[in-house]
Formats: sequence, structure tokens, C-alpha cells
Amino acid sequence: MIETSRLILRRWREEDVAPMAAVNADPEVMRWIRDGSVRDEQQTRGGIQAWESEWEAQGFGLFAVEIRSTGELAGFTGLSVPHFLPEVLPAVEVGWRLGRSHWGQGLATEAAAAAVRFAFEERGLERIVSIAQVGNDASERITTKLGMHPVLETVNPTCGRRVRVFELSSDQYATTHGHGLLPLSDGQTQPGGKTAAGSS
Repeated sequence: MIETSRLILRRWREEDVAPMAAVNADPEVMRWIRDGSVRDEQQTRGGIQAWESEWEAQGFGLFAVEIRSTGELAGFTGLSVPHFLPEVLPAVEVGWRLGRSHWGQGLATEAAAAAVRFAFEERGLERIVSIAQVGNDASERITTKLGMHPVLETVNPTCGRRVRVFELSSDQYATTHGHGLLPLSDGQTQPGGKTAAGSS
């Protein structure tokens, strides 16, 4: 379990299925996920089971993201192997997905920053990537806040949509850590002294 100023990142529970299914059923949330299809409760349950299996097999995975003040499930963040894009393998991807009511507050950045720290400081990874569909400006802003930089533009073979691949190495993380690149909450500084605006 990881705690940030506003969030708890933890393993999955049975009671998370329904609220995560509600997130996955929102077309606006799913707009930039693979082919944009929504997912029902059964598909969500299967996804959570797969994520938990990845934790057991790999020692990392996707965290459930809980709002500390309310106990509400906001969505997920964490690490996974992007098997859907073979040309970037071997790689570990940092990703996130929050319900629409939690957009625009800097929570996705806060959650993803904690996942990046976990990747490098707890699991000793040498490199992580993030993969965003071209046009998903909100996700690209988050990758920038995390200190990641674009390295490749290609096509996701599972859906035919164009994607950009962003990268951060352990050396780059070590160089930038502590200089505002990985904000834990709104109001902390970004590179150049700018205040984090927060995005979904």
C-alpha cells in the first residue's frame, strides 16, 4: 500500500468491482482506451482478476486508487507489461484511469507519480514507458509532468489507432527526483517553478 497526500494505492478487493465497472462503462472515460469500447461488470471483474494475477507473477501491477478522505474508489494506476505493442518490448508501462468525477484535480498525476516512484525505488526497474493515443492531450500532459519524453509514434496493432510512446529511465528519474517533476498534490512546483495545474 502507498499513501500520498490525497490517495491510497492498494491491492484490489471484491467491493471494488462495481465502482470500477462504473468507470469502465463511461464512454468518455474509455474514449482513448484501445478501440474506445466500454466494458461491463463481468469484463471488469475479469480485468481485476488478471491484474491481481500479474501482482503475484511479477511483483508489480495495477493499484486500486482510493480517495483518502472518503474511501471512494477513483480508478487505477500502476505498472503493466504492454503486450499489445510488441515493438516496445521488453518494457513496463505506467498507466492510469480515473472516473470522470475525479478529473481536473491533479489526482491522476498524483497517483501516477507514486507508481513511478514504486517502479524505480521499490522494484528497481531501469526504464518505464507510457503509451497514449495520438490526440489524448490530457494523458500527454501527465507524462510531461512525470518527466517522460516521447521516443516513438506508431500504430497499436490491436485497434489500428496511432499511439505515442513516452519513456523515462532510472538515470533520468534519479537526476530529476526531488525537483518538482513528480508532484504529490496540486500546488507543488513543476520544472521552471511553475505550479502544477492538475489534469485528468
